[in-house]
Amino acid sequence: MSVPARRRGLPDRPLTPVERLALLEPGQRERVVRSLRPAERLELEERWPQWAHEGQLPPEAGWGVCVTMAGRGFGKTRAGAEWVSEMARRRPGAQIALVGATPDEVRKVLVEGPSGLLATARLEEDIRWIPSLGTLTFASGAKAFVYSGANPEKLRGPEHDFAWCDELAKWAFPEATWQNLMLGLRLGDRPQALVTTTPRPIAALKRLVGAAETVVMRGSTCDNLNLADAVTEEFYDRHGGTRFGRQELDGELIDDVEGSLWPRDLIEKSRASLAVREGAFSRVVVGVDPPASAAGTCGIVVCALGEDGTGYVLADASVAGLSPEGWARAAAAAAARWGADRVVAEGNQGGAMVAAVLRGADVGLPVRMVHARDGKAARAEPVAALFERGAARFAGAFAELEDELAGLIAGGGYEGPGRSPDRADAMVWALTELMLGRTRPEPRITFL
Repeated sequence: MSVPARRRGLPDRPLTPVERLALLEPGQRERVVRSLRPAERLELEERWPQWAHEGQLPPEAGWGVCVTMAGRGFGKTRAGAEWVSEMARRRPGAQIALVGATPDEVRKVLVEGPSGLLATARLEEDIRWIPSLGTLTFASGAKAFVYSGANPEKLRGPEHDFAWCDELAKWAFPEATWQNLMLGLRLGDRPQALVTTTPRPIAALKRLVGAAETVVMRGSTCDNLNLADAVTEEFYDRHGGTRFGRQELDGELIDDVEGSLWPRDLIEKSRASLAVREGAFSRVVVGVDPPASAAGTCGIVVCALGEDGTGYVLADASVAGLSPEGWARAAAAAAARWGADRVVAEGNQGGAMVAAVLRGADVGLPVRMVHARDGKAARAEPVAALFERGAARFAGAFAELEDELAGLIAGGGYEGPGRSPDRADAMVWALTELMLGRTRPEPRITFL
């Protein structure tokens, strides 16, 4: 999967001076920087708002808790360090909590790291760091203290003006640590806590992000134009579209629905190599779940049966907002693209019409109409069992389809995106035809 288009183009906002520099060729960039006077070069280097890209600057005022939830390489650590340094300048004598997963991570990342407090301090600022005590004293007299999510009791008692909480989703005891921190965050006119984290679906983070008073800022790896294109391309080629990529690169908080037929871990374990698409298949089927209205989504999913007997999901070609002729042409195109030998379409929404428009789209292959007698979740359960035992796999990443599958609940019910899991239903019809269909051969007419 390639890098999202917004990385290849320009963001929908004015570029910062540093981003404009980053877009220049290396030789041009060096000439521009060398042409600056020493004072101008220092100003460019130390004026953080000019460096920052969208999402790295929390609102100036009006918040108590701000969560910056973004992918790796976005610049969360730099954003946190710059915010803490600015608070220390504005409020001499402030007491600041630095909370990470472990004391060692706070030291190596928040304080001593390449984007930490020591590295981003201004040249004229005298900062005293005492690792053995876990204390950092700013030039203004403000002090920062090291804490960790592995030892919530250490936060019972101390009072603070500000707190920087890094990678909350990795804390061993997030609930207790956060509770003790908040009880002590009571100094000054407006105590504030900045959370910088890559999202993971833990209860503490979900509750924090969902709170009405929390300001949430989001971002992805590709938002940082200062990262080398080759690095970003490699990340997205390797992980784009997968749950890991959506979480670790795009900063999405992806949760599991209780009782899901396709938990996220099962989806990830069922992912096959993209090379499978070039393999030999004994059969290829296109599943179609027609929309109930003109504005709805027509689920169109291509599945195949490998020579090894494994079922593979090859493509999600679903379309939305098209006329019957439009989605029928899309189904025909998917069938032609993958060399399908059959189209299986649900006929509950006007079966005769569905069959007619599919055949009218020059599909050129058999169209089999199926009729739903059970609910979508009930039809999906036998197919989910195929994935559980490794008999069916995803030949690639299909984010929208996977979101619908994750929302199907065992025993009935749906808690995924949209009103109906049209893509999931199309996949279920296709794999049912390939792997759970009729065992007896269809009758044939023989002329003697």
